[in-house]
Amino acid sequence: MNDWATSAAGTPDRTAGHDLLLDLAGTRSRAALETALREAVRDGRLTPGTRLPSSRVLAHDLGLARNTVADAYGQLVAEGWLTARQGSGTTVAPRPEAPPAAHRRPGAPHVPPAVGPDLVPDPTGLPYSLWPGSPDLSAFPRTAWSAAARRALTAAPSEAFGYSDPRGRPELRTALAAYLARVRGVRADPEHLVICTGYVQAVGILARVLYGRGARRIGVETLGFPDTGTLLRTAGLRTVPLPLDEDGARLTDLGPGLDALLLTPAHQFPTGVQLSPQRRTAVATWARTTGGLVIEDDYDGEFRYDRQPVGALQGLAPGHVVYAGTASKSLAPGLRLAWITVPPELLRAVVREKRLADHHTPVIDQLTLAEFLTSGAYDRHVRRMRLRYRGRRDRLVAALAERAPRVRVSGIAAGLHAVLELPPEAPGLPTLLSRARDRGLAVSTLTTFGAPPTAPPALVIGYGSPPEHAFARALDLLCDLLAS
Repeated sequence: MNDWATSAAGTPDRTAGHDLLLDLAGTRSRAALETALREAVRDGRLTPGTRLPSSRVLAHDLGLARNTVADAYGQLVAEGWLTARQGSGTTVAPRPEAPPAAHRRPGAPHVPPAVGPDLVPDPTGLPYSLWPGSPDLSAFPRTAWSAAARRALTAAPSEAFGYSDPRGRPELRTALAAYLARVRGVRADPEHLVICTGYVQAVGILARVLYGRGARRIGVETLGFPDTGTLLRTAGLRTVPLPLDEDGARLTDLGPGLDALLLTPAHQFPTGVQLSPQRRTAVATWARTTGGLVIEDDYDGEFRYDRQPVGALQGLAPGHVVYAGTASKSLAPGLRLAWITVPPELLRAVVREKRLADHHTPVIDQLTLAEFLTSGAYDRHVRRMRLRYRGRRDRLVAALAERAPRVRVSGIAAGLHAVLELPPEAPGLPTLLSRARDRGLAVSTLTTFGAPPTAPPALVIGYGSPPEHAFARALDLLCDLLAS
């Protein structure tokens, strides 16, 4: 029988110990301990720099004499497996070369995870990114967020750290209901708000609920993130394309054949157009008349520059429109915080799906965002970022006008991206993308988001994502690319 031991904080004199799992193969001896440690280093379980438990802690856990452990450590230091420094403890020594990855054959090439043809490729890996869909992560309000977290943790009841309501913490639902009513005109009480782990989870939950209620066809704008359509189809829904023009999605074909719609009325991605007032009214009328459901993706709803804010579509038909918002653009996608307003008749089914998905969204960030909202820090951050992004947009437009005047810029009244329509003499998009990669620049095209290959060539440029120190260089690379 193997003797497994872990160092743990079981008594006061061992609280500084580090956990370590060793197999002594049933032999409590110095030789067995040395062999176990060598094997743990050799196979990569103990990586260079890993700090080992003190000889006192490990001796206690393994039932060995402290001198036995100290002698084993000394022998492995002498052999070069470990290093020991006064006051710094014992650590695993650097190795000449790292062991092969645990699940890769030695010598086998590294193959990155596959991305299906209906998923957006991962743009990471290039030093300068103008890929749309991400904010400036370097501008995350670390100090204000940390202060809000401290206040939230101090005020939180103990029960907040247990299993929670699948809808989310009441503190956040209450704060969001007030904020969305004030800023976006959303009509929803906290009882009908559900907090999700990102927009993708929210849409997945709604798609499964729709399918479970008998829905089979959902209208989706012809251009958008391919991942969204893939998500809907995975749930069993058939996506019906809704063409776009300068007034947003064209709704002339709406009728009883569609069970639901998914729209981005505030700022369509990627075209940047806004759903016209007449079409907003038509959507609300269709939903009330047919009983269909509308999912409103409030994409970039908080970042507008040259036009007055328009209230959420949900305010026109609260019983038939699910409003979906997220902190991914206003704060950071890494928070994985999104929210949906759910009509009463769907609430039970949505809560059930949420519970089956993950029971509830992590609590501490919920409590922090609630405090961030109620303290006014969220409003201040959004206003500050609105000014920053507007300044970047203006720099982009001015630079293109000077250095690539035949490029037409559109979709810039709001949001964090622009569409650059290329002149007829521009090289083909594959050539242009290859040249961008050679410059270390990540850009996307309109075809990435659903435009047919026969459409006029255009780039979709996200001016929000580069950190401030890199934006000027990224902009210079883009202008150089287009001017050449």
